[in-house]
Amino acid sequence: MKKILIANRGEIALRIMRTAKEMGIATVAVYSEADRNALFVRFADEAILIGPAPSNQSYLKGEKIIEVAKKTGAEGIHPGYGFLSENADFARKVSDAGLTLIGPSPEAMEVMGSKLAAKAAVKDYNIPLVPGTDEAVTDIDEAEKIATEIGYPILVKASAGGGGKGMRIVEKEKDFRDQMDRAVSEAVSAFGDGSVFIERYVGSPRHIEIQILADTHGNTVYLFERECSIQRRHQKVIEEAPSAVLTPELRKEMGEAAVRVAQACNYVGAGTVEFLLDEKHNFYFLEMNTRLQVEHPVTEQITGIDLVAEQIKIARGEKLSFGQEDLSIQGHSIEVRVYAEDPTNDFLPDIGRLNTYVRPQGPGIRVDDGFEEGMNIPIHYDPMIAKLVTYGKDREEARKRMIRAIDEYQIDGVETTLSFCKFALDHEAFVSGNFDTHFVKLHFTPDVLKDSRPDEEKIAAWLGVNILKSQKGKAELVGEQQGNGVSAWKKNRR
Repeated sequence: MKKILIANRGEIALRIMRTAKEMGIATVAVYSEADRNALFVRFADEAILIGPAPSNQSYLKGEKIIEVAKKTGAEGIHPGYGFLSENADFARKVSDAGLTLIGPSPEAMEVMGSKLAAKAAVKDYNIPLVPGTDEAVTDIDEAEKIATEIGYPILVKASAGGGGKGMRIVEKEKDFRDQMDRAVSEAVSAFGDGSVFIERYVGSPRHIEIQILADTHGNTVYLFERECSIQRRHQKVIEEAPSAVLTPELRKEMGEAAVRVAQACNYVGAGTVEFLLDEKHNFYFLEMNTRLQVEHPVTEQITGIDLVAEQIKIARGEKLSFGQEDLSIQGHSIEVRVYAEDPTNDFLPDIGRLNTYVRPQGPGIRVDDGFEEGMNIPIHYDPMIAKLVTYGKDREEARKRMIRAIDEYQIDGVETTLSFCKFALDHEAFVSGNFDTHFVKLHFTPDVLKDSRPDEEKIAAWLGVNILKSQKGKAELVGEQQGNGVSAWKKNRR
């Protein structure tokens, strides 16, 4: 495999290209009109425009992307994450075109792409499952009876769901039918599939995921866990590896369960098995993501394994060069997602121009991004600017390093999640490791950030006034020295 096409954009496209370059592999970028001047387009060996800004006219045009791959001589396609990365139909078309998808088989995507199919697949592999229905709810009366047997609160979930869409918590029996209708309606709207199922609601869960790698020779390993419990709107904002609460015994148990999940669908490539961990440290299978995860850098930091390089090697048919016994955790890593969102306004996107953009630097800091100063954040795509990652010999060093990095990160022109991330990292719950997926609901209100702004604004205003006074004084002195009675500053200003 001497040339690959990256069917994605932004920071993940650039991150994949860098590994490919190190491996001596040429890269082809595909881009939309909105990304014409993007960094990943400039970095690639070849770049092909594939359509207008909207993703359904560019990055989701699978047949167009395959056509470009064939014309440029690319032998493989790396889909990154998002867009077509978990699209089984696209994976099948790539294979039919005689190309290699750097990812799992379409069959594995189909099984794990449906939460119900995934539960059915792992049922015989001794995987702990949250009590609930094994099939889609079709009879509302029967479903209500099952919900009563499970015990409230229960969770109604879309089978094809993700990101919190098609999900409803039902606290009381009287609300069951109404919440069912809402979940089905949202599932149809978001996924075109109204299938929903019900399961017991785990009240104070932690979100723990296990990274796995599987080759085509029957070898599967787990690369330990990532803690992803700090979320807003059911989407992650801060991740770390390893988790602060897993014992070595529990880590091994969860890791081996993740391997069995991969084996249940004959998985090949890099994948992530997600679990819920309750307050008693019981864990339950949630789903499998059949792609590279946004937060994969923290796993790379603690294992020394380049996951993208391993994906490419596996796609080339190579055996894993290491076994489970060769893997160990070294140090600690934390990632914060830097979104163009306003945490004081319900984390709503804040699209605009990066008037100032200066990355933090120094020991143990990694920034995966796709922007530079002066660029605009396109309104058409996810508003993530960067992934800021720190590494330390232990959790506290990684945490303090992250706070320093956040303070150094200069972004002006859009609001970002950096202020929220610093608040979270400084919070006693995070420092102690005693937190769950309800961190935002329990500990965060916009006021904690707004209250800190007046003093900052006063200082900025004071500095501005004094700088202007200083400049004016110097300018008038120059004018007097020139003997013309009019300051050079006044004469030359525009």
